[in-house]
Formats: sequence, structure tokens, C-alpha cells
Amino acid sequence: MSPFAALARRFGLVAPLPRVRTEREIAERAFDAAYYLEVNTDVAAAGDDPLEHFLAFGWQEGRRPIPDFSPRDYLLAFPEAADSGVNPFVHWLTSGRPGVFVPEPPEGFRAELLARLTSVEDRIAAATGAAIPLAPPGDLAPALGQARGGLRDVHVTVSHDDFTAHVGGLQTAVRREAERLARDGRDHLHLYPAEAWPVVREPGDPGALGVVLNGRGLGFHAAATVADALARAASGPAGRRSLAVHSLLGHAADEIADIAAALGLAEGVFWLHDFASLCAGFHLLRNDVADCAAPPPGSAACGICVYGAWRARHLEQHARLFERLALTVAAPSKATLELWRSRTGLPAAAEAVLPHATLVPKGPAPVPRGRRPFRLAYAGLPVAHKGWPVFTALAARLARDPRYELVHLGVRRDPDLPVRFREVAAGPSRPLAMRDALAEEAADAVLVWPLCRETFSFVAYEAVAAGCAVITGPDSGNVQAFVREGGHGRVLEDEDALAQAFLGGDILDLARAARRPMLYDLAFSALSLDLPTRPAA
Repeated sequence: MSPFAALARRFGLVAPLPRVRTEREIAERAFDAAYYLEVNTDVAAAGDDPLEHFLAFGWQEGRRPIPDFSPRDYLLAFPEAADSGVNPFVHWLTSGRPGVFVPEPPEGFRAELLARLTSVEDRIAAATGAAIPLAPPGDLAPALGQARGGLRDVHVTVSHDDFTAHVGGLQTAVRREAERLARDGRDHLHLYPAEAWPVVREPGDPGALGVVLNGRGLGFHAAATVADALARAASGPAGRRSLAVHSLLGHAADEIADIAAALGLAEGVFWLHDFASLCAGFHLLRNDVADCAAPPPGSAACGICVYGAWRARHLEQHARLFERLALTVAAPSKATLELWRSRTGLPAAAEAVLPHATLVPKGPAPVPRGRRPFRLAYAGLPVAHKGWPVFTALAARLARDPRYELVHLGVRRDPDLPVRFREVAAGPSRPLAMRDALAEEAADAVLVWPLCRETFSFVAYEAVAAGCAVITGPDSGNVQAFVREGGHGRVLEDEDALAQAFLGGDILDLARAARRPMLYDLAFSALSLDLPTRPAA
């Protein structure tokens, strides 16, 4: 620098050159450290500096620095950012924060689901094969003999997993039966496969049963051991003994029938929580992407489906169960029973429709004051068969539309979706947590757009109970029937019609201010115990 230039700078005649800011200094202006640690629990657990982690590793792993910015989407939209070598978040901040739109591939999200599709054989291999330690056979009969009622009045439930350790709609159904049994002083014996088979078992397939008596686990045992122990422990006179098969997945039909016979039972209740009695693909989704409605076995449609070769196994095992036991088929909705009846020849001893819950009016729902965006909620897990990809596609279309606000309520957020998330965890102690959260949010509508035919949708009932409308498609089973019959929202023709209803504004007719909805309580049934039963043989 010349002496003249130095003198000029000293007296402020020339502005000093601006200092070049580092990537960290630029990024920290907008970086949301709390959000980053919330969605990246591994970073939080390690105690790492969130911004340092993002700049060094996170952006390359596709982790978002803020809810509204995806490094992957930005690099796809602006390839020059990738060529520059600059961190994409920094590039975005220093380029005027341009809008990012990544169009959905022409084949849609279903192509990605198909790409991830695995064979049933691989699913069985992944779920089974672990060494299951069996309890000593001689221990089971004495343990069963300690039942509070001596198994005189015992109710046996059969399902695909341990309802005391897992949550979900089917598990809630078994739990409600258990609660009623406890109040009535009856014993409850629950049987589930030790390994989570995705299909039914056949004779010769390896497997053991988990045994739960009155909420207490009694270990894993061979099915023959369970039948023998029950015959010895329940040798006294029978009282009110009953059987409810909630799911045959992971079970062999003859094993369950033999256990029933050990208790003197020749009849029971068979629940249609899904359509496993029609196909190994119990959601009736061809290759997990398209509704199939259970075509005739051996049809061309079955020939191109990953479940096609396994359908005969399910039909044969369920036929064997119905052959050995007189079963009352119970469905949680009329639509479910009608589809099942039209697709099977299984000889039901009787049929019944008993919803898991019914609506009990409370009074008018409060209407938000003033003008606000139409609030659309997704309630539940972000999984494909429940319609999460449909919600995310809609969120992308409406991201900059001031007419709408989207929110996700559930136990797990999707960090790749920039919508507001509210944690909601329902359970035995808070069965109405989702209804209450939807009411507090004053959501105008809930998108319930499953890819499969729901036999019963708790979310749909919780939404209406909270004063929300339900938006669904025509292949959603009980959901569309519930909406149509009760006038609880809108059934749209397809996903294009869904997008157009929002873009065109027709859906705004479902706003609370326009509908003036009601609030409801939910009255839950005790399922099998609310059905008429006959005494054991």
C-alpha cells in the first residue's frame, strides 16, 4: 500500500475493505439450533455443537438447518450451488433466499414405494430366526393355576403381538377387553407369536407362543405345551369361557383350535381388524401401493403382486380355523363386513357389526375469532399406507399459499416436511389425547387418506369428535362410509381432485366458521365382551 493510500485510509478518506464473513457467521444468522437438536436426537445425545455438526456433516446427510430448507431439494433445484462447493444453506442465504420447488416425479411417490418393496420371504427372514428361549414346560401349568379365577371364567385372546408392550388400534382393542375382564373378575389369557411373522404359519413352521395371564407375562412356550398346561390347569368345571381371535398372523390354525379344545371351547369370535383372512397382503394393497379389493385367487392381478404366491396359505389356514371352530365374524364397520362377505366363502356361524367407538354429542364447537388460514391437520404416524405421501405432496403445493396452514400431530415428526409439528402421544392413560389436541388446535379439517381400506379409523372418529371435518378418498373403506353417512366432510374422487379442491378454494367450505360443527365424546366398546356369547361345550 502506498504512503498516500495509507494516509487516506487513516483519515477515513477511503472506506476499509469489508471483512469476508465465514460460513459459520453467515449460517448462524438463520440456523435454528433448537429445531436441529429436536429432530436430530443423535446429535443432541452426543452433545455436539448443532451448527458445527450441520456445517461439517449434516448438510451432506440431508439434515435440515431450519424446517423450511432442505439441502437436498436446494441442490436439485440449483445445480450451480453444488458446483460452487459452497454449503447449500449458505448459498441460499447469500442468494436472496430463492424459492425451491422440486416437482414430484411423473410416476409419483408410488414408484419410490415400489423401489423399496421387499419379498415376503425376505420379510419372514428379517422377522424370524432369532433364538427364542423357551421356559421349562413344567412351569406353565402351575403358573396358570395361580389365575385369580382358576381359569373357570377365562377369556382367551389371540393376536399378532403382545398388547401389553405395543400400541396401536388392534392392541387397544385387546386392552379394552382386558380392562372389562379385570372389572368383571374374569381371567384373561393372551397368546401371541414369539416372533413377529408377517404371514400365518403352517404346520412344520418353527414358532413359539408368548403367554400373558392377567397382564403378566409367563414366558414363551411351544403351542403343544400351552394346550397341555391349560388342560391340566383348567380341569375343574367350566364357567364363562370364551375365545376371541383378533389376528391369526404368526399362528397356525390347528394350534389355536387345539388350545381352544383344551378349554372345552368349540366356538369363538373372529375379528376383522384387517383382511388377513382374504390375503397375506392384509391391507389389500397390490405391491403395497394400489387397492386391489381382493380379486379372485389365481387372477392375473395376484400374479403380479408380491403377496400372490402367499395368498393360498392364508386362505387355507383361515379355512382350517373356521372348519374346526364355530366362529362369529365381528367387524368394526358395516363396510368392512360387506367387503369380507363378498370376497370369501368362509362359513361364519354368525355375523355382527360393532364399532370400536361411537360419537356422543357434547355441544357446539367454539369457532375461532377473526380471519385466519384454513388449518389442515394430519394426525398419526408419517407412514405411507396411512396417506403421509399424499399429505406431503399437498403441503408442497400449498407451501406459499396464505389461505392455508398445515400441521402434523403425532408421536414422530418427519424432519423433511416443513410444517408445524405437535407431539401427541395417546395411550392407556390418555386415550383421547389426539381428539383433545385436535380440538385445542381448532383444526378445520383432518386429511385421512389411507392407501388401503380401513376397517375402522380411530383418527376419523377423533377428528369429528374434535369438531374437524374429514377429507378422504373413495377407497378408504370405513372412512369414506363414515364421512358419507354422517355428512362429516368430503369424499374426493382422487388425489388430483384433492389438490384442485385446495388450489381452487372449494375446500374452504369446510372451515369451522362455515360449518358450525359439534363436539363429541367417544364411547368405546369392550369388543368381544359386548357381543352375545354361548356357554362352552
